[in-house]
Amino acid sequence: MAISLAKGQKVDLTKGNPGLSKLLIGLGWDVNRFDSGSAFDLDAAAFLLGSDGRVTSDSDFVFYNNLVHSSGSVRHMGDNLTGQGEGDDEEIKVELLRVPAEINRIAFTVTIHDAESRKQNFGQVSNAFIRVVDESRNQELIRYDLGEDFSIETAVVVGELYRQGPEWKFNAMGSGFKGGLRALCMNFGVSV
Repeated sequence: MAISLAKGQKVDLTKGNPGLSKLLIGLGWDVNRFDSGSAFDLDAAAFLLGSDGRVTSDSDFVFYNNLVHSSGSVRHMGDNLTGQGEGDDEEIKVELLRVPAEINRIAFTVTIHDAESRKQNFGQVSNAFIRVVDESRNQELIRYDLGEDFSIETAVVVGELYRQGPEWKFNAMGSGFKGGLRALCMNFGVSV
């Protein structure tokens, strides 16, 4: 049975699940019914962060134009341009044993592509969630439903995996940003 988290809650992943090494991070959302004149294209990404909360290089940013981290530890499964259908809209796979030692956290984000020019924001998005799945057993471990806390934001840090000693934990964040992908990249130290 998956643990359902609220914003700000943290939960241990590996201590209670010995041998856990391969995760599937599923992100999903629905667009509220209205006509903005443009289709919505939401994009998931992962930022691999050092102890200072910033990437060690631009290649630590895994997204639709950089699908696989150089270590092979994080793999984006491809860009869904419409978000149509049930379940995960985009997925990111993580192999915990391959994450480089200098990486302390992996932040998972969702942004709205061309939000400013399309006049779109997360106030127009509903049913957003992140879930963490033990890929080897196809078992959902954690689910965090974001709720309807956003209005003008165009990017959200949904949650993060982080190391504490030898263990990995998950933090349900739900932190919104204005400025879309560019604002996130600047926050995490990616050159834009």
